[in-house]
Amino acid sequence: MYLPFEQMPEQSRVWVYQADQKFSDSDEHLIRERLSRFCEGWNTHGNLMPTSFELIENQILILAVDESSLGASGCSIDSSVRTLRELETSLQTNLTDQGKISLKQPSGELKVIPGLGVKARVSSGEIALDTAVINPAIRVKADLKNMWQPVRNSWLNRYFPN
Repeated sequence: MYLPFEQMPEQSRVWVYQADQKFSDSDEHLIRERLSRFCEGWNTHGNLMPTSFELIENQILILAVDESSLGASGCSIDSSVRTLRELETSLQTNLTDQGKISLKQPSGELKVIPGLGVKARVSSGEIALDTAVINPAIRVKADLKNMWQPVRNSWLNRYFPN
């Protein structure tokens, strides 16, 4: 059963998906339509779960489920990934590949890059210590308050000389 994202409990489990390109207005319309429909019927073993999604900065998708009364089963998680892969095909973008890094420059510009070649991007100055990166430790909605962290406080810091 779909709930508006702001009504989801803080302990709702979340998954953060990063698109390799910005969504157009028509892309966003399609995403909202398909995910609303999916959330209305998302269930575990036949029991509907309170679910929601949020689009951030036209490029990041957050899927949430309240597991307080029912845990999301492997089959239910698989159904969400299947829906996202269908969206990938329709939108000709990549959402489910976890080998990407989202960076936000101090100017506010968002860039999603492949995880490979990070060291070269640091050396070239494309990634700086004050660049923000998505915190990969996000597991529940409450963690989204700290979604962005400076590279200096992240796992990417190891690529900088001390």
